[in-house]
This record gives sequence, structure tokens and C-alpha cells, in this order.
Amino acid sequence: MSEGFQSTGQYVASEQLLASVNVAIALQKPLLIKGEPGTGKTMLAQAVAQSLGKKLIIWNIKSTTKAQDGLYMYDTIQRLYDGQFGEEGVDDIARYIKLGKLGEAFEEEDQVVLLIDEIDKADLEFPNDLLWELDQMEFYIHETKRTVKAKHRPIVIITSNAEKELPDAFLRRCIFHYIDFPDETLMEQIVRVHYPDVEEKLLKEAMDVFYEIRSLRDIRKKPSTSELIDWINALQLGGIPTERIRSALPFVGVIVKKDEDLETVRHKMA
Repeated sequence: MSEGFQSTGQYVASEQLLASVNVAIALQKPLLIKGEPGTGKTMLAQAVAQSLGKKLIIWNIKSTTKAQDGLYMYDTIQRLYDGQFGEEGVDDIARYIKLGKLGEAFEEEDQVVLLIDEIDKADLEFPNDLLWELDQMEFYIHETKRTVKAKHRPIVIITSNAEKELPDAFLRRCIFHYIDFPDETLMEQIVRVHYPDVEEKLLKEAMDVFYEIRSLRDIRKKPSTSELIDWINALQLGGIPTERIRSALPFVGVIVKKDEDLETVRHKMA
């Protein structure tokens, strides 16, 4: 698996995450990714697609999403509308079948990366409703009596923010990886991917303050990796002297997003 997924110029992955991705690809199983918001779960799929030179298809899950949405939709309203206005081809039902994101992935001529993003936003039955399609890599369109079978099994990456527990039957079919929050060594690598010329003292001081804020017991929303990256950019653009980062907490609203957290930070960091 040495020639599989590797970190890219825009995404730094730990050795454990690299191994999980490549094991999932080798075993042809979906990779279920959990972790704190802002740890790069969604960006992982983009990085895998970039690293392997494959197309990325994204299925964003909402609270109203049903498994059927990912397979296909039969547009009966459009067909009725066309019939009323005498459009040709109304009898051809296939014209009114639109494939969903899973269907699109199955129909692609080359293998793709399919991201099922934030699966836990849907109802509890959603993951179970996908078991057959993810196992067999096919589904049946009743209206046209056609079976859509994957030409190439897509690399499936599924993200979850752990808002709901996922069914055991679904979990058994996945390779699981929890993205730990980066330690300071890995975090420095991640920041330098975005800002390779960041000044050493500014980076160190900003990271020290950032990790100290995260360690505060009363913080309700801990700042994330993406928020640290934005904060460092703001500090650079603002020309903030290194010695003022801790004392003045400039642009602190970039990393602290709740009123009560802001009060806690200003009190504890004073």
C-alpha cells in the first residue's frame, strides 16, 4: 500500500490516518471518519481524490435527506408538465430519471472518490437504508426496470460529527478512524502548509495561546485547526507584534465564538 494515499501539498495527515485510508481502499470498504469539527474530515476526501488523481463526488447530508435521494429521483411533476404542453418523448420514463450522488458514482467510467458528508445529520434509518447499495454496489430503478451497477467500486469516505449513534450493522461494514486533535508538532506542519513563510516567533506565540485557550476547563467550544489557521492569517495581515498576542488577544473573535467563552478567556488569560 506504499503507493496509495499520501499527504498532499494542502493536507497533512498523520501516519495512522494514512494507514486507515489505504486499508479501507485495499479492503474495498467505506471509511468512516469522526473527529472534532475543524480537524479536516471533509478535506480528507478532497486530499484523497487529489493524491490519487480521481474525481470527487460529494453527497452533503441534511436532516431531511433520505437514502433514496442518493440513488435516483423520478421527476413525475416535470413529466406531467411536459405532457400538458405536448412535449415529445413523454412516454420515455428514462428521460425523467435523475441519478443521485451515489448513482453518479456508480455510473462513472473511472473510479471516483465519494464523500458522504455528515451522515449523522440524517435520521437513524438512513445508514441502514444504504447497506445493500454499499455492499453490492448496485440498485434497481423500478420505473425503468434497470439495475444500476457500479462500473468501478468508488472509494467511499463517510464523515460524522457524532451527533447520533450509528447502527451496529452499518459500523460493521466500515473501517473506522477518529482524527485526534493535532499535537503541536503536527499542527505546526499543518499551519506551514498554508503559510510557509510565517514568522517563527509569531507562530510559536499564537500556538501557545491557542493551546492554552483549548485547555481551559470552562470553554464550551474549543477553537479548531481551521480557526487557528484563520487567526494566524489575521495576525499576519494586521501586523500584530508578537509581544501583544497574549496581552491584547487581537482578533480573538476569530478563534473564540461564544460570548461566555470570550469572558472566560479574557478572565483566565489576563
